[in-house]
This record gives sequence, C-alpha cells and structure tokens, in this order.
Amino acid sequence: MQPVSDETLQGIGFGLGERAVFATDPAKSRGRFTEEARSRTRTEFQRDRDRIVHSTAFRRLKHKTQVFFSHEGDHYRTRLTHTIEVGQIARALARAFRLDEDLAEAIALVHDFGHTPFGHTGEDVLNECMADFGGFDHNAQALRVVTRLERRYAEFDGLNLTWETLEGLVKHNGPLRDPVTGADTQGPVPATILNYCELHDLEIGRYAGLEAQMAAISDDIAYNTHDIDDGLRAGLLTFDMLREVGLPRDILDEVDSRYPGLDDSRRGHETTRRLITRMVEDVIAETKKGLLRLKPGSSADVHEAGETIVRFSPEMAALEKELKEFMFANMYRHPDVMRVRAQAEDIVRDLFLAFMAEPEKMGGVWSAHLSQLEEPALARRVADYLAGMTDTFAQSEHRRLFDRTPDLR
Repeated sequence: MQPVSDETLQGIGFGLGERAVFATDPAKSRGRFTEEARSRTRTEFQRDRDRIVHSTAFRRLKHKTQVFFSHEGDHYRTRLTHTIEVGQIARALARAFRLDEDLAEAIALVHDFGHTPFGHTGEDVLNECMADFGGFDHNAQALRVVTRLERRYAEFDGLNLTWETLEGLVKHNGPLRDPVTGADTQGPVPATILNYCELHDLEIGRYAGLEAQMAAISDDIAYNTHDIDDGLRAGLLTFDMLREVGLPRDILDEVDSRYPGLDDSRRGHETTRRLITRMVEDVIAETKKGLLRLKPGSSADVHEAGETIVRFSPEMAALEKELKEFMFANMYRHPDVMRVRAQAEDIVRDLFLAFMAEPEKMGGVWSAHLSQLEEPALARRVADYLAGMTDTFAQSEHRRLFDRTPDLR
C-alpha cells in the first residue's frame, strides 16, 4: 500500500487517479443491519444515495424551512435546496481528495432528515415539549427516520443504509463520546442513538471517515454563504453591513474593484460564489496539511486519528466564527424573524399538546395501537409525527384543530 507523500497527493484538487488509500472503500463496507445481496450495477454507497433521494423524508424537505418560510418568496432556500447545495460541495471536496464521492453525498443528503417544520424553531419547541420523555434531537431523529420510520421496503423498516452512512449521519460532527474517558462530548447522547448502537454498534467514541467530515464542513460552508444571499434578498442584510465583517468585506472589495457599478443582484451572487470558493480552497489546503502530517494509510487510520482532519485553517476558522456571530445578531435574531418564529412556536406547541390529549386525532397509521402505549412511548410517537411534518402540513393540521392559526408573517 502506497504511503502518503507529496507525490501521492499530487492529484488532490482535481480528483485525479484511483481512490486514495485513506478513502472509504464501498467494496469493504461493513454492511447493513438487514443483510441484502449486493447490486450488480451500483456500489453500496451509490445504493444508499439513491435510497435517500427516493425516500419520502427527502421529498418533505421541499416544504421545510431553512430560515425564511416558503410563502415569503419562491427564491429563498428551503431545507431541500440547502441539502442539495451541501451535497454538491461535499461531492466536490471528496473528489478533490479522491474519496468516495457517493458516500460523502449520501451523508450530506440525509443529514437534515430529522429536522422539524419551521427550522430550528420547531426543534427547540419539540425538545421543550419532550423534556420529560428524553428530549428531541434532530440528529437522533434522522437516525429514527432511516432505521424505523420510512416504510417502503417489503423486508425491513427504514432504508437499511450501510454502516458507513449511518456512522457518518450520527457523528459527522465528531465522536459523541470521549474515546478515553467515555464522557459525552456533545451533551447527553440521545437514547435513540444508544439503543440503536446496542443492536448495530456505530462506535460513537471514534472519529467518522473523511467522507463524513467533508459532509459536515460542507454544511457550514453552504449555510454561511447562502444565508447571506437570502438575507440580502430579504432586506435584513445590506452590503454596508457586510463590510463590517472581515471575510465578506475582503470579497466585496474584490468584486467592487473588478466590477464597479454592478447591480445589487449580481453583486450579491459574485460575493457568495467567491465566499464558497474561498472556504473550499481553505479546507482543501488545511486538510492536505493534516493528511501529510498524520499520513493515514487506510480509512481505519482516519477513524483512529484522534482529531478532525477536514477543517478550516485557524485563520479561516476565526473569520468564519466572526461571520456566524454577525449572522446571529443581524439575521437569525432579527426582530422580524423572531416575531414569525414566536408564531411558529405556538403552532408546534399547540399541536403537541393536542395530540397528547387526543392522540387518535393524528389519524392513519399514527393512531394504531394507541391503547398499548405508555405515556413516554406516546410522546415519542407524537414527536415522530410532528417532526415529519412540512411547514404547510403543520399549518393545515393546526387549522383543522384550532379556531385561529398564525399566518407566519
């Protein structure tokens, strides 16, 4: 096996040559929870990607909020368009390092399956409502969706994804437990993840593969940039405001110097596209340094590296942190956004309480065998039902059950 060296990394940046030694090999996948015959025409990770795209949960992302609710304009990002952008960036990064592009894309496309209607607002309220029943975590919910709640196949519930895709989904942001002390690293590990690991160990104390790490940082790059675009479109951000922040200021200087007098629409697009490029190039350069330093000879070495290899440089990390703080202060916590968020909170809370009081009102398969459920199990079923809703369906259900429903404006 060829060791990592400057020579072996020459193709990085263009995806040239065979799969890298530190990539995850689909031919050596650790398999699926329910054993299946392998495809004659697709790798295991291609099958995962295809199952994700064809799932009901993926289609629902079309009508789930990213930041702005769908009725506010056709051109704002939804959870689906955000997911597609993350997948595109993850695939580009994976290609640059000769990783398995299909695995990186699959993890990117599935990473938001557990999100509720109304973005993080819905998640916060549902977590509050579920406080006495184990809480609610969108990452754990995504695992529930792909292992239990999707019902499409004759031989199993869920999508029966490979171990590698599930591992990437659960810990793309790093290990959930310290590999030495066993202490939780990101807060208490949700029971959903612990219970699943008892049956199919996802090794939550180890780092995920490079493909999962690519998907995680692609999520950061995507929302940092497209939220600026949406904020400009909504009038919550201005170019003068962006000049107060280091990274967009530098890029605006480039754009204005090269294209003086450019109209605002093109000016915004030129700024965000260059921001994506700047971040992607930084990740590639910093990750290359990490690979040369650690010299992983296999994907197993990546899991045992003891650190995240795919990351921003210290300089870019500081700029990205500044940008996030700016976005929280000026867009995510903008009074107009917060006013609509409060209305969305009322919808989710009202629905949870209504279904807990009269669960048969959920209807369909959700109302089956209710008499057999203890309160914690009932609460989890209600949470599953609510988390799967789109913004539009949640509003429709609220109108069905209540005399007045906020119009989220």
